[in-house]
Amino acid sequence: MEESTHTPAEQDFLRALAAALPAERVRSGRESLQPYECDGLSVLRELPLCVVLPQDREEVQTLLRLCRQYQIPVVPRGAGTGLSGGARPVAGAVLLSLARMNRILDIDLENRTARVQPGVRNLAISQAVRPFGFYYAPDPSSQIACSIGGNVAENSGGVHCLKYGLTVHNVLALEVLTADGEVLHLGGLTPEVPGYDLLALFIGSEGLLGIVVEVTVRLLPVPENTVVLLAAFAELGLAADAVSAIIAAGIIPAGLEMMDRLAIQAAEDFVHAGYPRDAAAILLCELDGSAEELVERVALVEEILRRQGADSIRVARDPDTRALLWKGRKAAFPAVGRMAPDYYCMDGTIPRGRLAEVLERIARWSEEIGLAVANVFHAGDGNLHPLILYDANAAGQIAAAESFGQRILALCVEVGGSITGEHGVGVEKLDSMCVQFSAAELETMHRIKGAFDPEGRLNPGKAVPTLHRCAELGAMHVHGGVLPFPELERF
Repeated sequence: MEESTHTPAEQDFLRALAAALPAERVRSGRESLQPYECDGLSVLRELPLCVVLPQDREEVQTLLRLCRQYQIPVVPRGAGTGLSGGARPVAGAVLLSLARMNRILDIDLENRTARVQPGVRNLAISQAVRPFGFYYAPDPSSQIACSIGGNVAENSGGVHCLKYGLTVHNVLALEVLTADGEVLHLGGLTPEVPGYDLLALFIGSEGLLGIVVEVTVRLLPVPENTVVLLAAFAELGLAADAVSAIIAAGIIPAGLEMMDRLAIQAAEDFVHAGYPRDAAAILLCELDGSAEELVERVALVEEILRRQGADSIRVARDPDTRALLWKGRKAAFPAVGRMAPDYYCMDGTIPRGRLAEVLERIARWSEEIGLAVANVFHAGDGNLHPLILYDANAAGQIAAAESFGQRILALCVEVGGSITGEHGVGVEKLDSMCVQFSAAELETMHRIKGAFDPEGRLNPGKAVPTLHRCAELGAMHVHGGVLPFPELERF
């Protein structure tokens, strides 16, 4: 990268960085930076000032102290699989990649914990402890690639979060560096830690408050037995109502997932999982426990599904069949990507009892706008993932897809839900934050950010919008309702 393109302060910083860290830790030049220009939300791209790939806590501290000295912003990045632009570079900022900090530091089977660096892949934790009969419960669809540090930043969930919780429920302690490079130890192995719950505050903070350099996670015993039921429905609303009926019966499945016809067909063509292609919707319900418990629970769930209108029910008991059914669900996103040149993945959460209503409204809007939507989601906890299909080369379709997505998020808030379930806010949902939160609530978030990062150098412009931005949109949350986005009025 030519020095003449940088400010004098940036040039001084780059020289100091080259003197402080080994050359292989720093990448610059357009060709070297392009692989880092976006995260999984590829429509938003930017080149950073440089990329730094430290291998230990001390090197991260060195970088942060140089950034403080030269007033350079820092954007932390895990594996880059995020879907809201949270790891998108900022012009003039360092992109801090934690991918090389990928060691499992300690496995404590007696206390059922593992201590890992942030670059460790989610799935690698379960693979490491599986021989001992344990696993790490949160399992995002990207678990084969996503990092535990990124999971902490976004409070990731996954198929099994309904019964076993999100990242926040499975992380016991963090070692964090502040913007100045000071070390914070949050949480611990004891059930209760005095003072404010800063551990929960950091989980889901999207890199705005500090840099995670070590994570202690909870390990769970591998369930004794597992059964997966696949139920097919002729109507989307029937499947949605069945979700509420299962939970209302006092059953908490390990996983309860739903896919509509478009998603079913895409996944079946891609994975050949044996999904019924003619179904309007399917439910995948995983139950686990002792053999005796499962006999009763499987019978009860089958009875509920039939009562709720299921056309057919398959019960998978052997590991290979169960794995194939889940493979289709976890491959749904890339599978849908084969059906159109582009798709826009949304993430919102609603009360389970409003599933049928919300899906009906999304389907109606899809017809009106002319963009198909495939629905794949964690039905048990109401976490929706509508995939809006479009063609970026067709005039106006990018804008239409984005506006459609914002309308879906506003609907989630309207029915008592949230604009995100596990993908975070990043830059994609900044405007939608104005719909969900009042000025006083957003101001409180800014005060928390200022307490940890008073100069605002950590992941600037992400997750929490300015009040000025919300005022300009005319979309601020108000008592008694939500003011809609003006640009959505035409739909």
